[in-house]
Amino acid sequence: MTDVYPLQLRLSAPRETNSLGVRITKKDNGVEFFKRACKIFSVESEMLRIWDFSGQTSLFFTNEKSKFPSYQRQSEGIPLELQVYGLSDSFKCREGKKDERAAQHSTIASSCCGSSVMMNGSGGITNSNFIRSVWGSSCEAGSLGLTGLQNLGNTCFMNSSIQCLAHTPKLVDYFLGDYSREINPDNPLGMDGEIALAFGDLLRKLWAPGATPVAPRTFKSKLSRFAPQFNGFNQHDSQELLAFLLDGLHEDLNRVKCKPYVEVKDGDGRSDKEVADEYWRNHLARNDSIIVDVCQGQYKSTLVCPVCKKVSVTFDPFMYLSLPLPSTMMRTMTLTVVNTDGNSQPSQYTITVPKHGKFEDLIQGLSVACSLGVNETFLVAEIYNNCILRYLEEPSDSLSLIRDQDQLVAFRFIKDVEQFPLVVFMHQLMEDQYMHGKMTSSFGIPLVSRLCNSASGSDICNLYLKLLKPFQTPRNDSQECLDSSESATLEEVSGTQDTTPPVLGGGVNSCYGNGVDSPLDFGFQFYITDEKGTSKDKKIGMNEIVEKEESKQLNVLVCWPKKYIGEYDTRLLSSLAEVFKSSLFAKKPQESVSLYKCLEAFLKEEPLGPEDMWYCPGCKKHCQASKKLDLWRLPEILVIHLKRFSYSRCFKNKLETYVDFPDDNLDLSTYIAYRSDQLCNRYMLYAVSNHYGSMGGGHYTAFVHHGADRWYDFDDSHVNPVSQDKIKSSAAYVLFYRRVIEV
Repeated sequence: MTDVYPLQLRLSAPRETNSLGVRITKKDNGVEFFKRACKIFSVESEMLRIWDFSGQTSLFFTNEKSKFPSYQRQSEGIPLELQVYGLSDSFKCREGKKDERAAQHSTIASSCCGSSVMMNGSGGITNSNFIRSVWGSSCEAGSLGLTGLQNLGNTCFMNSSIQCLAHTPKLVDYFLGDYSREINPDNPLGMDGEIALAFGDLLRKLWAPGATPVAPRTFKSKLSRFAPQFNGFNQHDSQELLAFLLDGLHEDLNRVKCKPYVEVKDGDGRSDKEVADEYWRNHLARNDSIIVDVCQGQYKSTLVCPVCKKVSVTFDPFMYLSLPLPSTMMRTMTLTVVNTDGNSQPSQYTITVPKHGKFEDLIQGLSVACSLGVNETFLVAEIYNNCILRYLEEPSDSLSLIRDQDQLVAFRFIKDVEQFPLVVFMHQLMEDQYMHGKMTSSFGIPLVSRLCNSASGSDICNLYLKLLKPFQTPRNDSQECLDSSESATLEEVSGTQDTTPPVLGGGVNSCYGNGVDSPLDFGFQFYITDEKGTSKDKKIGMNEIVEKEESKQLNVLVCWPKKYIGEYDTRLLSSLAEVFKSSLFAKKPQESVSLYKCLEAFLKEEPLGPEDMWYCPGCKKHCQASKKLDLWRLPEILVIHLKRFSYSRCFKNKLETYVDFPDDNLDLSTYIAYRSDQLCNRYMLYAVSNHYGSMGGGHYTAFVHHGADRWYDFDDSHVNPVSQDKIKSSAAYVLFYRRVIEV
């Protein structure tokens, strides 16, 4: 007779992490079912006991007179609990050996909708022939799913991602079932269903009993066909492969055959929950697949215009979270601080600032580092070819505009003199000569100060000598006694008496009386020049009043005689550090950070980069808005990508930061903006994709949880047990979590 509503039960032993499907009918009595169960588990009859906890407690199979209860048609599964005594590793190979007795608790799920193979409490429809072919042999029951993948040539990145997905609850049950009926070959965004079929076939081979390492050639060829970036046998990123595969599986299995047009509406004062639900309904109207059911969540994105303060809120879906490591959110910058009071030498300071911060963050960090007084301020300039290329004065400018190879100088001023014009001194030798191994004429850091508009040539000369004083080399007594015929005072040449020059630098008014020699002792020559110091427009006389426009700075070129180069430390004057000096062979200390800190860095408000400008509907132009992300809806399977790789025009770098991630209780309750009492926000780790080595020459593996406290290391075709304390390492790259089901 044909049974319209067959009763199906799943018998599983968590210690072995196996799901065994049995198809029986209500015509079968309890004795036959009991014997069949004993045959599957290879145990003696008297060692098996089954209890029903579906609401009416009754003891099954205590004697042969017991009859299996008659169930009515059910719309959903009935939970039962199976308790098996004496279950041991001996049942794998039927050796007949008995280990010590131990109680193993499991779950039976019954269904009246047809036969199904179930894993971790989830079900999917399948046919009975496949059940018999997969679950018919019990000698390999303990090793189901522990099958490796052959490396076809730098395909470890692919093997690692596949093994993590191949042990993802619900996805396994789905692809072991009759998933082919949901394939959408007509989806223009899909891949004709070929990726889904290839992945499903590969997953079945991995879960077949007694399987040997599988060569994923068919899957690799399909992957290369639809994703040419993975063609050939070069090393690739496992996360990039994972992102493509999840998206491809979704489109191939999308239950929506004709996607409707959906218009995005503004919030218009509505509550976030109402707007978020509308966004989610619109998303599901166009996207409905097992991938959406299991892997997709939703986050809230808030953009704020810095000009008109326009706020834009959207609720977007996500397949995984790409978390930055906090060390990648910061950058170190080295600046040279030059005092304009002539009392101290330049000093270099290295500070840590937000990578996507603003110039005001740099000033704040530098002020703290060098103990800037309340009556002091900085003027920061970029130096190139011994002249000032630009000034950095806009507080809202992005720090991304400053490159690592740039050279920055922060000139330290008294605030009271900010209204006076700048005077910039550039240095040049009177004749070209070798200096520090280079043929050059210009050299040194430009020296900057402020001066009154009516300053004379002697005022400019004395100001320069004051700024130059910290670079003087120590002199012995014989050097200090100059020949009287070569020495003359400034007053004798200019015909004026000693007066206080109107110098407006760091607070010292005159060089005279402070041990500074007359300019004639050194033979310096001063010229008015351009911003690059390439011309000598006019020589400055000592008695001459230098006229200049108030809005412009005065650029002065100072020519040095060769014989006086030794009087000053020109190496110190020319010492200028780059913002960041990278070293290819520098050994960095091991950094450590918690996964929660990475999540906080991901959710932190930050300005958009210059390449990600946002078009503000209020200002009607693109602007560098601030962006804030919040988690709104979490998926059942949470995939977390740790952004270990950074790219620039010159370098590719991998961060070896150790991320301390929880393996049994990832609690995201405090990080989700909308809390639902119906869903648990705690997760358990079940797989990790690892990357060892450097970029381009590394190797990928996978750690997979396989029941109880057992973990396995999937290293291509090799599958070996690994202790749980080895799971956390600086090689962890992609983390796979599943939601904890609260009872």
